[in-house]
Amino acid sequence: MENLVAEISRLKQEKNAIILSHNYQRTEIFEVADFIGDSLGLCQEAKTTKADLIVFSGVHFMAESAAILNPDKKVVIPDPEAGCAMADMIDVEGLLAMKAKYPGVPVVMYVNSTAEIKAESDVLCTSANAVKVVQSLSEKRVICAPDKNLADFIQSKIPDKEIIPWDGYCPIHQRLNLDYVKQARKRHPKAKIIAHPECPLEVSEAADYCLSTSKMVEAVKNDPAKEFIVMTECGMIKRLQKVFPDRKFYTLCSMCFDMKKNTLEKIRDCLVNEKPVVSVDPAVSGKALQAFERMFNI
Repeated sequence: MENLVAEISRLKQEKNAIILSHNYQRTEIFEVADFIGDSLGLCQEAKTTKADLIVFSGVHFMAESAAILNPDKKVVIPDPEAGCAMADMIDVEGLLAMKAKYPGVPVVMYVNSTAEIKAESDVLCTSANAVKVVQSLSEKRVICAPDKNLADFIQSKIPDKEIIPWDGYCPIHQRLNLDYVKQARKRHPKAKIIAHPECPLEVSEAADYCLSTSKMVEAVKNDPAKEFIVMTECGMIKRLQKVFPDRKFYTLCSMCFDMKKNTLEKIRDCLVNEKPVVSVDPAVSGKALQAFERMFNI
C-alpha cells in the first residue's frame, strides 16, 4: 500500500489534482485524501479549490455536485457505479407533479440527489445545514425531498412550519431503529449515542446528539465521554478511531456498499487516465448551480 500511496501523491503533484473523500470511504483512502468531510464540507471545498483535476472519492451525485460547482475543471470519480439508493428514489416527473400539487411552495432539496433533480429545486441543503436553510425561508409551507427522515427531523426543530416530505430514505439509516438504541444503551451504559439526521426520528430523538458526519467529529472532540455509539454508516467509526485513538466507538454493521466501491487502485487509475469524467449538461448545471448558490448565501 505504501508504494500505491506514494504513486498517488506523485500523480497529484504532477497533475495539480485534489482528492476529496467522504467520511464513509475506505480507511486507506483517507491516507491520500486532501480533504475528508461531509456533504457540506465537500461542496465548500469543491467550490473553492484551485486544482485543475478533482478526484471525487464518494458516490456519483457528489461528483456531479463538484462538476456543477467547477464547470471549468475536470472531475473524475474512481468508480462511476458508486450510486445512492436515496437519490434514485426521486425522479423529475414525480418532483414536477409534487410541485404542481403544491403551487408556490418552495422546494428544499437534499444534496443527496441527481443534478436533474437539483435543477428543479429552489434551494439545496445538507444534513448539517438543513434546519438553517428551512428557517431562512419566509414561507410557512416547505417541500423537503428526497429524505423523509431528514424532513421529520427538520419538522421537529421548526414546528411552526409545515414540512411536506417526499417518501424517500437512505436504506442504511432506515434500518437503525429504536430497539437498537435501547439495546446499545444496555450494552454500553457509559457511552454517548450520536445519530445522523437520516435515521428515523425516533432514533434521532433517543440519541444524545443528532449530527452530520463532520459535526460528529466535533461532538466527540468536545464531549468528555470516552465511549460513543455511532448511528450511521458503519465506516464512520473508522474515521473517528483515526482522529480519536483514545476513545472507544461502537456501531451496528450498516454498510453502504456503494461508498466502498472506490479503492486506492481505482483512484490511481483515474489519476493516470483522467477518467471516468463526470459531466453535467450545461442547461441542467446552470439551474442546479443557482440552487447551490442560494444555499451558500444562507
